[in-house]
Amino acid sequence: MQLCKKKYDFIFWYHKEMERFCFHLKYNVYLCTLIMKKFIFIMISVVLLSACGQSYEETKRQNRLQRKEALRKDSAALKIAVMPTLACLPMFVAEYHQLYDTLNGGVRLKYFKAYIDCDTALERKRVEGSVSDLVRAACIEKRGMKLRYVAATNAYWQLVTNKNSRIHQLKQLDDKMIAMTRFSVTDMLSDLVVDSVKLRDEHVFRVQINDLDVCMQMLQNNEMDALFFEEPLATMAIKAKNPVVLDTRKLDMQMGVIAFREQEMRHPERQKQLDLFVKAYNKACDSINAKGVRHYRDLIVEKCGVTKAVADSLPSGIKFQHAVGPRQKDIDTAQKWISKKKK
Repeated sequence: MQLCKKKYDFIFWYHKEMERFCFHLKYNVYLCTLIMKKFIFIMISVVLLSACGQSYEETKRQNRLQRKEALRKDSAALKIAVMPTLACLPMFVAEYHQLYDTLNGGVRLKYFKAYIDCDTALERKRVEGSVSDLVRAACIEKRGMKLRYVAATNAYWQLVTNKNSRIHQLKQLDDKMIAMTRFSVTDMLSDLVVDSVKLRDEHVFRVQINDLDVCMQMLQNNEMDALFFEEPLATMAIKAKNPVVLDTRKLDMQMGVIAFREQEMRHPERQKQLDLFVKAYNKACDSINAKGVRHYRDLIVEKCGVTKAVADSLPSGIKFQHAVGPRQKDIDTAQKWISKKKK
């Protein structure tokens, strides 16, 4: 009996010990599994973070390389400052037809809304060339930068008066405001207006407005009595029933010009680019003359910021001549006025 009890106690003890052993075994297995899961998670996180870090650094490196390459291409290209005017249409057309693609380094048009910004870009050597007028160009040369006049543009200026001001003759500009830009063709034309009808200079108030869009807004908001406009804004103003009291075409004045920095153009590679630019420009002029300005209506709308109705209303007889330098008489007119102004 006692032997059986001892045997029973042993079996009970053994069973308990086995339960305890199994419990510890399961617990240790659980801990090991948990530790392994955490270890694997940490390793995966480390790998992912490392990969992300490499990806971020690689992205930064690629961005640096892309910026460097973009700067290199921009530096190699022949850069020209242009305005949203019809005088720049041959350059817009050449770009549209990809005539610049064959140029060594290419041609890049830099768009501005004010001629003064074009002047700044040219003088600070951000561009090699710019659309301008002979008065502005002569002023730049007076400040020490020699320019090469590559092409005379067909730009013309019209003095448009606010229809609400009821000005239909130049002599009615007495005690009125004219929007212009100092030391530009519009400044010279303002003097011509005053002198031609013998107005007192102090009785014509000249307000400097550089941005073309601002000029149009001032006309539409009745904030200015008279303004000088090129195409297509001139047509836009006339279409709104605003009178024209002066047109440079009737004065036999051709003051528009495309000028390049002479020192830069002396480099053989730049000269080669310029020669190819002239060929592309001439091809674009031929295309416009053959098809008509209105054929490029959508391009004018896009580049000049006018409506299709304005583009369709542009004079149909507008022609563009090949890249030929300005007439000496126009250069002399600009320089004579500057000399007079500086006194």
